[in-house]
Amino acid sequence: MSKLVVSKSIPASWNFIPLKELGDWSGGGTPSKAKLQYWQGGTIPWVSPKDMKTQRIADSEDHITMEAVSHSTASLINAGSILIVTRSGILRHTLPVAVNSVLVTVNQDLKILTPRNGIMAEYVAWALRAFSHDILHICSKQGTTVNSVETSKLLDFEIPVAPRGQQAKIVAEIEKQFSRLDEAVANLKRVKANLKRYKAAVLKAAIEGKLTEDCRKHHPNVEPASKLLQRILVERRAKRKGNGTYKEPATAITSNLPVLPDSWVWCITDALFSYVTSGSRGWAQHYSVEGPLFLRIGNLDHDSIRLDLKDIQRVKPPAGAEGTRTKVKSGDILVSITADVGMIAVAPLSLEEAYINQHVALARPVSGICREYLAWYLAARDGGQKEFRRLQRGATKVGLGLDDIRAVPVPLPPIVEQQQIVAEVERRLSVIEQLEATVEASRTRADRLRQSVLARAFSGELTTLQ
Repeated sequence: MSKLVVSKSIPASWNFIPLKELGDWSGGGTPSKAKLQYWQGGTIPWVSPKDMKTQRIADSEDHITMEAVSHSTASLINAGSILIVTRSGILRHTLPVAVNSVLVTVNQDLKILTPRNGIMAEYVAWALRAFSHDILHICSKQGTTVNSVETSKLLDFEIPVAPRGQQAKIVAEIEKQFSRLDEAVANLKRVKANLKRYKAAVLKAAIEGKLTEDCRKHHPNVEPASKLLQRILVERRAKRKGNGTYKEPATAITSNLPVLPDSWVWCITDALFSYVTSGSRGWAQHYSVEGPLFLRIGNLDHDSIRLDLKDIQRVKPPAGAEGTRTKVKSGDILVSITADVGMIAVAPLSLEEAYINQHVALARPVSGICREYLAWYLAARDGGQKEFRRLQRGATKVGLGLDDIRAVPVPLPPIVEQQQIVAEVERRLSVIEQLEATVEASRTRADRLRQSVLARAFSGELTTLQ
C-alpha cells in the first residue's frame, strides 16, 4: 500500500508503520441471548457500535457475566486498547474509534488493537480519526449489504508513528486544541438554541397582536376583522350558490382561547380555506427526469414557510382529475400530514408547475386575507403547531386528516394589520437567519480547524519537536 499523503514529509525520527505491527489484534462475539445466565446480572461492559459515540469507553449499554466470557467468543479486553467499528451502517461516513478506560468485551462488529510497548493507544486512536476518510475509502469491503471494513486491508494500512515521548506531547496538544474548539462549538450551539427561542417568541408576539400594538394605537378606525370575516363568508356562499348544499363553517369555541385585541376575531380555518386536499399514492410510476415538480415532505421545514427545493423530484402527471386535483397554485399553503406533522410552506408566485404527494395537504386560502399571515400562524409553536399536536391521531403512525386542517382556530386581525404583522415577522426573522448563517459558518470553520490540527499533528508540525 502506498503511504498516506501528508502536508509535508514526516520528521526523520518518524516511520510509516502498518497497523498490524503496532500491537495485538483481536475481535469479539455475542454470547447466546437464549442463555439468561450470560446476561442477567452481568457487570462486564459488552461494547457494540451503539456505544461508540464517545472517544473514551468507560461503560456500555449492555453487560455480560464472567460465565458468558468463559463460554463464548467474547473475550476480555484490557483497558488502554483501541476499539474500532468495522461493521455498521455508520461506516458510510464515519469511522468510530475509542480507547477503553476499563476492562470490556466487544461484539463481532468491532476489532481491537492492544498496543505494544512504545505505542500510545491515544496516539493511534487520533491517527485513525485523522485518516478515517482514507481508511473508509481504501479498506471498505465492496459488494456487501452492510457497510464494513475489510480486516486485511485495515491491518496493512500505514500511519505515521512518532517516537514514544513525542506521541504523548502530540496527544496532549491535540486534546488541548480540541478542548478549545469544543468549548467554542458549545457556545455556538447555545447561540443557535437562543435564536430558535427568540424566533418562537417573535411568532408568539405576532399572533397575540403584541408586534403591532403601536399600529392599532395610531390607526384606531381600521375595519375590524369581524367585518372582513363576514365579507369572506358572504363571498363563499355566493360562489357555492347553485352548486349543491352549502354548509356554513363552524365557529370558534372561544372559552379556552386567549383574549384577542378588540379589532381581532377568532375563526376556524374552514372559513379561510376554499379548497383542501392531499396527494394520493401511486405516483412513483409517473416519476421522470423532467417535467413538473413533485412536492414531498422533504420540501417542507419547521423553520420557514418557504419551500425547500434543493432536493426535487419530477413527474409526468396522469391525465384527468387526479392530476388536476393535486396541482399546486401560487399562494397555496402546504402542510405535512404524516411523520413530521405540521411543517408549513407557501407556494410562491415563481413556482413552476407542481403537484403534491400523499404526505402533504394543500390548503387554498380564500381571497381577501394575507396568506403569509395565515401560514406564519400555522407555523407558530404557540399557534397552529399547538393545535396540530392536539388534533394529530394515530398510536403508531401520527398523522393529520383533512378535517383537522379545516378545524384549527385562527386569531384573525384586520387585513392591514395582517400585512404589517407579516412584514415585521419577516424583518425580524431575516436578522435571525443571518445570525444563524453566521453560526453555521463558524461551526464549519471549527470542523475545518479540527482537520487542520490533525493534519499538522501527523506530519510533525503541531509541536516544535523534531
